[in-house]
Amino acid sequence: MGESIMDRFMSKKSLYASFWIVSIFMVTILIYFTANLAKEVPPLPKQVSSVNGEVLYTYDDIVNGKAMFQQFDLMDYGSLLGMGAYLGPDFTTEFLHKRAVFLNNYYANEFYSKEFDALNDMEKNYVKARVIQDIKKQTSLKEEGVLYTEASALAYKANKEYLIEFLTKGDEKRAWRADIIRADEAALIAAFFDWSQLVSSSVRPTADDGRSWSNNWPPEPLIDQDVTFTSHLVSLIEFLLLWALTIVIVYLAYEYIFNKEHADGELAEPLKITKIFPSQEKLLKYIPIVALFVLIQMVLGGYLAHIYADPTDHFIISQDILPFNVTRALHTNVAIIWVAVGWLVGGLLIAPLVAGKDLRFPKLVDILWVALIVVGVGGLIGIYMGAQGHMRDVWFWLGNEGRELLNLGRVWDIGLVVGLVLWFGMVYSTIRNAKGNKLLIGTIIWSAFGIATLYLAGMYPLHKIAPNYTVDDYYRWWVVHLWVELTFELFAAGVIAYLSIALGLVREKTAEKVMLLELGLIMFSGTLGVGHHYWWQGLDEYWIAIGGIFSALEPLPLALLMIEAIKEQNHIKSEGKSFDFGIPFLWLAGSAFLNWFGAGFLGMVINTPTISYYSHGTYLIMPHAHVALLGAFGYISIAFIYMTARANSLAKGLEWDETLSKWAFWLITIGVLIYALPTMIIGVEQTSTAHTLGYYAARSRELLEAMSGWMWFRILPDSMMIIGSLILFIDTFKKVYLSKKVA
Repeated sequence: MGESIMDRFMSKKSLYASFWIVSIFMVTILIYFTANLAKEVPPLPKQVSSVNGEVLYTYDDIVNGKAMFQQFDLMDYGSLLGMGAYLGPDFTTEFLHKRAVFLNNYYANEFYSKEFDALNDMEKNYVKARVIQDIKKQTSLKEEGVLYTEASALAYKANKEYLIEFLTKGDEKRAWRADIIRADEAALIAAFFDWSQLVSSSVRPTADDGRSWSNNWPPEPLIDQDVTFTSHLVSLIEFLLLWALTIVIVYLAYEYIFNKEHADGELAEPLKITKIFPSQEKLLKYIPIVALFVLIQMVLGGYLAHIYADPTDHFIISQDILPFNVTRALHTNVAIIWVAVGWLVGGLLIAPLVAGKDLRFPKLVDILWVALIVVGVGGLIGIYMGAQGHMRDVWFWLGNEGRELLNLGRVWDIGLVVGLVLWFGMVYSTIRNAKGNKLLIGTIIWSAFGIATLYLAGMYPLHKIAPNYTVDDYYRWWVVHLWVELTFELFAAGVIAYLSIALGLVREKTAEKVMLLELGLIMFSGTLGVGHHYWWQGLDEYWIAIGGIFSALEPLPLALLMIEAIKEQNHIKSEGKSFDFGIPFLWLAGSAFLNWFGAGFLGMVINTPTISYYSHGTYLIMPHAHVALLGAFGYISIAFIYMTARANSLAKGLEWDETLSKWAFWLITIGVLIYALPTMIIGVEQTSTAHTLGYYAARSRELLEAMSGWMWFRILPDSMMIIGSLILFIDTFKKVYLSKKVA
């Protein structure tokens, strides 16, 4: 009986061709949209003036205000157009809401000689219509300039006065420290914030339905600004497609891959390590450092949670020493550092295993170590000093670049790229001529190249800040989403497939086909999936459909692969055979589950446009971000360091006790799952409030204080993760430096 059409479609050759077709198509579309970016972004006006001829601020004020916003890292305190941190306000929404409130009172006094709250319902509706006319009809964001009514000009001046007072004198109740930003700097920031509220409220000239440049985000009842029908329609389509495609992928995987394993040959003999190469031994010093950075990140996270719950309190260390925004920048960037270093270790461990020979120049491992230490320590010091105002003249190059998750100063950015390119060269030169599975080797090489180069997207332009916030954030998401969720995912797919084969858990042909299915889905969903970050920040509405539909399918094939690997591991155990790499595999299996749960399941909680519209910039984002970080990247990094430690113990005949390793795994895993509970509950309440009362109310401190019980509940999961990471550090340190030879 011959092969069916589906058998041929699910063959290795067809899956390989499909991957390249999907990749070329998706990348071409992304490049096309990028080339057209300038045509759809909100402009920076030459000046903003009042009807009486007074110039309120200019193009240069907006750009310099953006520079001040970045230098003092306000994005790690509050947010702009919903992008950033959640302790402070969303500055865009705050300026828009305060402008609307000011106009309410201005026109109420003009028409009725009363404050707005003293009016009856009919009078309020009349005033509201006049305010909407002012904001939506009489104010237009154009490159040649913006003309404010007299009322809106006075509203801007009131907002500017408020912001200068807040930024310069501080507010202990909102955990903002005084005497960091000067009044002249705050005035420039006010111009930048006011431009952002113009983006959120002014009608896009090409929008026939009256949408703003930000597609009507944020929801603001005072001007009847709310979600459009397109978002509801795309949400419906997205759920239907996700449901159908999930069934299709699971069916294809089991019917044409896993159920045909018997035709894919025998399982390979599990990897036996009797020696390690000199370059691999040099990796040992990386291991406790990765674990130490995990611990530091968890401790900083607990510190931040305490300030979220009580902004007025000084938790162990005074906020004058560790302000919230600086601590949050350190928290996120320490995570990036330890994840990246762990992956670099994995690449340098696996390359000699695949090639069967050592790196050509093993001492390069030491050079990379020094480079990473210099970049890591220098960058973290720069983040701290820059945001505190101690690097005003060199903040862009050495200080805090102030873009959420991309805070490293440009010198440290360049150093990181140099280190990544060095790492890629070491991996490539070692395995390019290796005998064995060319598909796996090629996947590892090309994804390593992407990791080494795509970070450059976040460094545009190289020598200065990007003037337009929308363009800047467009490329920031290239790094946060495409660098991390695309190239790292491709590398993970190749490495996990290799390890599944090498550990004798999955047949080679089976792993190849699952990997190719995963690679195709990563390119299909991950490339244009970046668009779900875009549509409220100034790009046009089509990003709603493009960005939302593809986002949750990526983790599925690797999760299925891990299920099959777990079955085989249990089979090995049932026969009484030893399995040398149980702990690294435990972290890999945990990665597959948390990746599916965090990136897939929790991602779908927030990714549908309707929900995303109301939940953008709320606590509902937190579970997805934290669980997905550990699942998609963090656990693989930890698996790599345990793999390295285990290879060392096998080669040297050292003791290997798994007790602490398992405690670390389960405390961190259960902790992050429990962490999702209070943050989701708080986030749902914020999302509900945004739907009913508007986004300004959703981000208010009063709402969070009403849920203080759930805020403090985080002590439980945070403590579990801190203790787990402490055990992880102790365990890896013991395994590397204190293990004795087996008697």
